[in-house]
Amino acid sequence: MSVVDVLLLGLVGVAAGAANTIAGGGTFIAYPALIALGFPPITANITSAVGLLSGYLGGSVSYRRELLGQGWRMRQVVPAALIGAVTGAVLLLLTPGETFSDIVPYLVLLACGLLVIQPRMKALVQQRNARNGKDQSRRLSPAVHAGILLAAVYGTYFGAGLGVILLAVFGVLVVDGLQRLNGLRTAVSLLIKVIGVAIFSFSGQVAWLAVLILAPMAYLGGVLGAVISRRMSERVLRYTVISAGLGVAVVLLVS
Repeated sequence: MSVVDVLLLGLVGVAAGAANTIAGGGTFIAYPALIALGFPPITANITSAVGLLSGYLGGSVSYRRELLGQGWRMRQVVPAALIGAVTGAVLLLLTPGETFSDIVPYLVLLACGLLVIQPRMKALVQQRNARNGKDQSRRLSPAVHAGILLAAVYGTYFGAGLGVILLAVFGVLVVDGLQRLNGLRTAVSLLIKVIGVAIFSFSGQVAWLAVLILAPMAYLGGVLGAVISRRMSERVLRYTVISAGLGVAVVLLVS
């Protein structure tokens, strides 16, 4: 790997780590770069997942303020995230998954649509909880668990746009501010990616030299991404995520 390749991967790591924290889609920065450097598609996909894990960690650390008081939510999502992440990783390693790949763009488009209607849906959920005499339930609904399960399958199978899908699920079904939900989304994304990386590390498909370059730079990008996204209004953050999701869907449709 030349000096130019190393510098390119470093820049890619920062950009992808920041993108994943702000809106998702960092895979579409790292994956093409690894393909351009000559790595086979499966190796590039898995190496991207392993190398960008630290970016999710950096984002979660930077969002610790928004995560305060949400430990009960994290504890509840672990089973769905675990089952889904293991399933997605096994699918990637054992099957070509053409059919699943064909529906991925439509899943991302659905998530974008959910984010568009999220303010109205959130208002309806708040009205329902007000009628029940409470601001928010201390138990996540079955729909949230189902959404996390499906998102986790996709998150370890390919993963571009995972943040869009998770934020759509939380934004529609969980009553809270969008910045707090974005922090929760980052932490759940980290959980899903950790499970996937634990499996991929023993697959023999990881280009570890590329990971050593991507990982520290992705962490830096994740920290910077959290700083940037925290300064955005909820409206700007929502439509930044929607724009990223549409971009991911278009690339998937034409690829």
